[in-house]
Amino acid sequence: METQGLLTGTVNTASADYGSKSGSEYRGSPGSRRMSYSVSGQSCSVEGATGDEDLYIQQAVVFIEDAIQYRSINHRVDASSLRLYRWYYSRVCQWGLGLNIAVVLLLAFVERPSSLSISSDPRYRSQPWEPPCGFTESFELVCLIVFTLDLAVKSYLIGWDEFRKSKWLIGYTVVISVSVIDWVLSVSMVCDEKLRVRRLLRPFFLLQNSSLMKKTLKCIKRTLPEIASVILLLALHLCLFTMIGMLLFAKTEDPKKNGEWELHFRDLPASFTSLLVLLTTANNPDVMIPAYSLNRLYSIFFVTFSVIGTYCLMNLLTAIIYNQFRGYLLMSVQTSIIRRRLGIRAAFQVLSCQGAQQAAVECVRVDAVLEVMSRVQMKSYYRAAITTEARQCADVGYMEREQFRKIFDELDKDRIKEHPPLPQYNSPVLQRLQVVFSHYYLTILGSAMALANVMCICTILVLNSEKTTEERDNYIMESINLCFILYYLFEMCVKIFAFGWRGYLSYRNNVFDGFITIILLALQITIYVTFRIPYSHWDPSSKSVMSLWEMIRLVNMLIVFRFLRIIPDIKLMALVASTMLDLVKNLRAFAGILVVVYYVFAVFGIWLFERAIKPPPQMSVLTNDTMENITSNFSMACGTYEQLEYWPNNFDDFAATILLLYNVMVVNNWQAFMDAYSRYTTEWSKIYFVCWWLTSSVMWVNLFVALILENFIYKWDRSHSCSVTDVEKIRYQTSVQLMFREQIQEPTEEELLCQLHQHPHLHLHW
Repeated sequence: METQGLLTGTVNTASADYGSKSGSEYRGSPGSRRMSYSVSGQSCSVEGATGDEDLYIQQAVVFIEDAIQYRSINHRVDASSLRLYRWYYSRVCQWGLGLNIAVVLLLAFVERPSSLSISSDPRYRSQPWEPPCGFTESFELVCLIVFTLDLAVKSYLIGWDEFRKSKWLIGYTVVISVSVIDWVLSVSMVCDEKLRVRRLLRPFFLLQNSSLMKKTLKCIKRTLPEIASVILLLALHLCLFTMIGMLLFAKTEDPKKNGEWELHFRDLPASFTSLLVLLTTANNPDVMIPAYSLNRLYSIFFVTFSVIGTYCLMNLLTAIIYNQFRGYLLMSVQTSIIRRRLGIRAAFQVLSCQGAQQAAVECVRVDAVLEVMSRVQMKSYYRAAITTEARQCADVGYMEREQFRKIFDELDKDRIKEHPPLPQYNSPVLQRLQVVFSHYYLTILGSAMALANVMCICTILVLNSEKTTEERDNYIMESINLCFILYYLFEMCVKIFAFGWRGYLSYRNNVFDGFITIILLALQITIYVTFRIPYSHWDPSSKSVMSLWEMIRLVNMLIVFRFLRIIPDIKLMALVASTMLDLVKNLRAFAGILVVVYYVFAVFGIWLFERAIKPPPQMSVLTNDTMENITSNFSMACGTYEQLEYWPNNFDDFAATILLLYNVMVVNNWQAFMDAYSRYTTEWSKIYFVCWWLTSSVMWVNLFVALILENFIYKWDRSHSCSVTDVEKIRYQTSVQLMFREQIQEPTEEELLCQLHQHPHLHLHW
């Protein structure tokens, strides 16, 4: 579960800053304390909290945890609120909230229309299990109660004044209220209502719980003006060529020359749709074949349209989205860095009150810093690095502001994973063997053996491709696999001997190798025990759970999968693979946005098109004579929904709708879906599919490309000078903040003090 601040505005704008009121307006407010200090740090006093060192420690702990997670520090700071705050952001609580969001989103698969059937094809689909009224509603009620408690905790921690400034929390309140009202109406109508408004609102729960998703939405919002200009140019391009196309391919007296007009340019909507689909290359070259067959010069029209639209305007749209996204992402990272610096500065400020009476300058006690670090929830390697830096000042006993800030620079550094040292052997023979078995050439030999194994499997599969399962000689393949598996076991054992257990497991490719090898060895033992391979003519498949061929097929799949071990041995391939792994970690916000968009469009799709297309009965016995009598919407023309038998792709339940939207996003044959639903419903249904194409294929895919480019460029710049062994010896953990670290401007001391002064619950006076 992603951790983020209670509110996610920029830290240096009036609309998002908390505590814009002066300190005098907060006097006497419960759960707060007032501090007074000079800019130079010459004085520091706390009213009403004299000697409360444990409170200082608690506040510093929370501020540092806020800094680590890039959270806002503008929350209550009294003892009880701090305990509630830490509990709310604990791993158990956040995972519980994430589980609650997942449950409320997954209810769409169970609610009517239920997706609990084996097939989505209406010709073969059995009657799905429909939950009784009150079943899903009970789960939903529990989820709404949890969301209400979540809202109450957030509102209490930031205070009423800050709650009124937060559009997200106000929206959270409205969404919960509307959902509860709709839930009551649903139960009162015995779950027989046609429209559930709350289904459309559920993705909001996912959005409001992630600051990265909110920032991504803000990025998209700020990018829309530039995107709109290109889309308008694209629309003008489409309209212009639509007019030209209708003039070029007008209906003539000769029916043989009307093929292009009849299929693609019969009227304005058909012409516009044909060229829009051509913009995505989904109907190329089908759309030009009738005209191209008559005159090859007609191809100039379609080629010119594709070059300008597909290769110029669409790629220009990609460039604009990438440029705007990168600029706003840099601003977002800048905001996150300011939050981190502000949290660290706030921790120093509350700790400095302990040493104010003993020191003439602003400083903190080292033992207090160590006490804080022992309580902070953070990764162990960061804790160890910061604690080590802090102990270097133990002789002095105090730490100044700049020293305190520098020890937390460890949070901004790349984590480099170093492998444990090799085990030491006293015997010269063992030492020589350790040198041999730890050499890089052993890894190359292992990769060569894996390649040879895969080639053997491929050769036997080609030779047996025309044979049935009973005609195959499974024992030859089994014997070959046994030899290779024994080598894999040998390689694993000698590497454990050379590197030791800890050293062996510190390499991810060794963990992968060892895991697959152990599974292969277990399967091999099972095969020998079950089938007693030396007696090759005995086939007890009828007495076993799996036949010999099925078990050998499973072994072959694992061997082929094990061949992925070559990835770390090839530098560029390892770089691409590491980029993909980092994308998995950094794509949570983008994946969340995609889930929201899919969810909203799926709900709308079910509302608009549920049961809109019904296959005619007895499809297998239809003839051309009877087909016209079934329905005027039905069409068996080449490339249509019916001719391609796309019946499983429909809006009849939530799961089928998700897959249909994915097929449209891929834009391969998406015109078949648009054409079918426009025939079975209305021409206006095309607007739904075009909006989905713009949102998913144009917007989200280009954002995805932007993140891939940023991540890969960062990785390439970091490792282009490293060899394969260097890449294997060290591993960088990349985050979005690290990618933009060189472009980030550090906040000044005055800016940080100004933000601290505006804190709504720490009443600071100058």
